Amino acid sequence: MDAIKPLPQVSSFSASVFSYLDDRFRDAGDLSHSPGLVSELQTEISELDQRLAVLNRQLESGLASYASFSDRVGGLFVEVNAKLAHLSSSSTYVPRSPSDGGNEKEETTTEHVAGEELPSLAKEVAQVESVRAYVETALKLDTLVGDIEDAVMSSMNKNLRTSRSSGFEEVRLHAIKTLKTTEDILSSVARRHPRWARLVSAVDHRVDRALAMMRPQAISDYRALLSSLGWPPQFSTLTSASKSEDVHNPLFTMEGSLKSQYCGNFHALCSLQGLQLQRKSRQLGSHKGENVLFHQPLWAIEELVNPLTVASQRHFTKWSEKPEFIFELVFKITKDYVDSMDELLQPLVDEAKLAGYSCREEWVSAMVISLSLYLVKEIFPTYVGQLSEATESDLRSEAKVSWLHLIDLMISFDKRVQSLVSQSGILSLQEDGNLLRISSLSVFCDRPDWLDLWAEIELDERLVKFKAEIDYDRNWTVKVQDELISTSNVYRPPIISSIFLQHLSSIIERSKSVPAIYLRARFLRLAAAPTIQKFLDCVLLRCQEAEGLTALTENNDLVKVSNSINAGHYIESVLEEWSEDVFFLEMGTGQHDPQEVPGLENFTEPSEGIFGDEFEKLKKFRLEWINKLSVVVLRGFDARTRDYIKNRKQWQEKKDKEWTVSRTLVGALDYLQGKTSIVEENLNKADFTAMWRSLASEIDRLFFNSILMANVKFSNDGVERFKEDMEVLYGVFRAWCVRPEGFFPKLSEGLMLLKMEEKQVKDGLSRGAKWLRENGVRYLSEAEAKKVAKSRVFS
Repeated sequence: MDAIKPLPQVSSFSASVFSYLDDRFRDAGDLSHSPGLVSELQTEISELDQRLAVLNRQLESGLASYASFSDRVGGLFVEVNAKLAHLSSSSTYVPRSPSDGGNEKEETTTEHVAGEELPSLAKEVAQVESVRAYVETALKLDTLVGDIEDAVMSSMNKNLRTSRSSGFEEVRLHAIKTLKTTEDILSSVARRHPRWARLVSAVDHRVDRALAMMRPQAISDYRALLSSLGWPPQFSTLTSASKSEDVHNPLFTMEGSLKSQYCGNFHALCSLQGLQLQRKSRQLGSHKGENVLFHQPLWAIEELVNPLTVASQRHFTKWSEKPEFIFELVFKITKDYVDSMDELLQPLVDEAKLAGYSCREEWVSAMVISLSLYLVKEIFPTYVGQLSEATESDLRSEAKVSWLHLIDLMISFDKRVQSLVSQSGILSLQEDGNLLRISSLSVFCDRPDWLDLWAEIELDERLVKFKAEIDYDRNWTVKVQDELISTSNVYRPPIISSIFLQHLSSIIERSKSVPAIYLRARFLRLAAAPTIQKFLDCVLLRCQEAEGLTALTENNDLVKVSNSINAGHYIESVLEEWSEDVFFLEMGTGQHDPQEVPGLENFTEPSEGIFGDEFEKLKKFRLEWINKLSVVVLRGFDARTRDYIKNRKQWQEKKDKEWTVSRTLVGALDYLQGKTSIVEENLNKADFTAMWRSLASEIDRLFFNSILMANVKFSNDGVERFKEDMEVLYGVFRAWCVRPEGFFPKLSEGLMLLKMEEKQVKDGLSRGAKWLRENGVRYLSEAEAKKVAKSRVFS
């Protein structure tokens, strides 16, 4: 019978053994389970022995393979050395006397053979050197990866982790340092030896497997440490504190070993993330030819925010009808702890060499993202449901008000949190990527249909308010004061233009809060562009109403059309000025997808701006109705000059010395001056200039065709009368230019031909077009000039 072995001394038990026995035997009743425990331990020992045997066999196989490989490499070296020795002996040159001429041929042959073998030998040497470098690199990487795997397995040891000894942190730091060394070697290999891709891939596979175990464990330990610090803090103390200094911040109150342990965990987590970013950068660079990395949130900051998010959402559910409380709580939490990010955590991030990361920015970004996720999951679906379910106008109106109130809260919240980030002086808020991470309005990036709904609501609300202003006639007659709008003295717009511009500017200001350029363009095309179209429809309708009632024969209708043209031209000038602003220019730089943005399919020229179509429509409206004003005045003038034009005999009669102008022309000239004066008083200067110039051109054509081209005969007195009539006609336009006859080119040149002597005209016309040009006749053709000359009757 085997002798019974004595129990070991209790003093020889380790702390882990004590902990294990305490867990298994809590009272006397647990002793009955001893046989089962012994069996379990024996089974586990047997499995470990088997695993150790397998590992020993694998080690023996690996050593044998390595020995075989080493022997092959050694053989190659021996062969190379032998060839080098042979080359050295064969290439030695010894001078010989002429009597040794029989050996000269042999020496020359030896040198020739050596010259032929040298390139191939050098190639073999280079191959051997490459093999040697590969073997050394592979062995070094294998050793490093083995150290990493051992360190990872050690860090997974429950006894080592629960004891929280310094050895545990040392093992983790050793693993991270080894990982960095391995990554540096891999980066060098990938850069210098692209043909060793399989080696890099094999090492990457093993390292990724180690990181897959290391990162979750590091995050789990970090969470446990945060919990032991009392994070997250109680919201009762947070919400009751009136100042951020009164808020209990566990990050500031931790001391001694606890603070050292937290800083070590934070630093280790940042180092791990930096290492992963470095690996991703190398892998993407090798596969795509460039480094394309999206911003990755800071893991350690995310773990600070996640428990706060869970705790705060318990309060959010009670405030579904009061979203302003939700935004206020999130902002207060963000603001109260933002200083600790700069003072305590930022130095640790810098020490971990995590380039491009600001703890303040990451903290604010993580808080905003957590809020945005809650809005997407809980708030917006409720508001969308209210809009879709509301059938009565009052309920739908109330739902729209709630929606716009929520948007106002989001815009206000974004401005406040962005001010917290900008205080660090690091972030450029003009960059789309940065804005997306610190804007609650980024919810529209994934849900453009919600953006469309917002634009629709915004448009409806603006049009309702604008309609009341449109129907007030005084807004169309009273001019905008100069001190209100600097360019009002140029375009003389009615007050309705200023009111409309306020509504349009409000939509544009709200669009500036949208964090992505293509979404801003989408919002403006859906909300602002239809608003401009509505304004254009209003001014067009007023003009059409005036034309339909009296065909613009009444002075009041001319005033109405003139005011409408002024309003349209002023808005057109504002849109043209805006098109040169950076905010609108960047929407034309191709940073949007036309297929995804309705209304942008034809938006191809950045110079036109986002409102290019509307600008062209306003311009077309203005030119069309300026022409109609000219046509209306011309029509009335034509009707009053019919007797003057039909009286063909007057040009052969003697001149009436009592009248300086033909009697039948006086009424027409008075009408012309009266109508143009009314238009001048009401129309802006630029458009009035275009109008009277067009009118002068039409009158020039009318009189030239109806009189000079109508086979009328002019005597000397008739020419003098016609000249005086034209001088009076020119006088009507002399108020707006120095040489009005320049705007009646055909009448002026025809009158010049009529005043020439008979011989001069006949001789000149016989020379043709050259003579006409020499005498300043540029607007009449040769046939027209001959016809005018034939109408002259010389006494």
